[in-house]
Amino acid sequence: MAANFNKVFLMGNLTRDPELRYTASGSAVCHFDMATNRRFTGKDGQKREDTCFMRINVWGKSGENCANYLSKGRPVFVEGRLQSRSWQTEDGQKRSAVDVVADSVQFLGSPPGGGGGGGGRPRDDDYPPAEPRGGGGDGGRSESSGNPSDNDGFAPPDDDIPF
Repeated sequence: MAANFNKVFLMGNLTRDPELRYTASGSAVCHFDMATNRRFTGKDGQKREDTCFMRINVWGKSGENCANYLSKGRPVFVEGRLQSRSWQTEDGQKRSAVDVVADSVQFLGSPPGGGGGGGGRPRDDDYPPAEPRGGGGDGGRSESSGNPSDNDGFAPPDDDIPF
C-alpha cells in the first residue's frame, strides 16, 4: 500500500478572470479561483448547497493557454495536487493556505462568443490545441480541445468503442 497520495479532481466555474505572471527565470504561472458546489439533503430534510472556493496554479504553456482562453464564469475540470503555503503578514501575523497545482485543465462548456443557443458541439478551433506535456507519467495529456472524440484519458477513442 502506498504511504502517501496527493491527487485532486475538481469541476467548477472560475470566480474571476485568470491572472498570468512570469517568474524571474521566465516560467509562466497562471492563477485563478474556482468554485465547486456540493448539493445535499440536511438532517432536517431540507435541500442545501455548500460551495468550496479553491485557488488554482497552472504552470508553463498550460498556464498561458488558461490565461488566453478562460474567463470568469467558465466551467473547467482540473486535475492536480494540493500544496500548502505559509507566509507572515507585514504586521507579523502568520497565514497559511492550501492551493491546487494543476497537472491538467480541461475547458468545458462553450467559449465566450462561440455562438448562441444551438447547443451543438464546439468547433475544434474554439479551443487551444492539445499539447503534449514533457516528463511525468501523465500520458502526454494537457488541455482538452473540448472535442468529445479526443482521447482525453477518460474515454476511449471512437474506434475502440465496442458497440
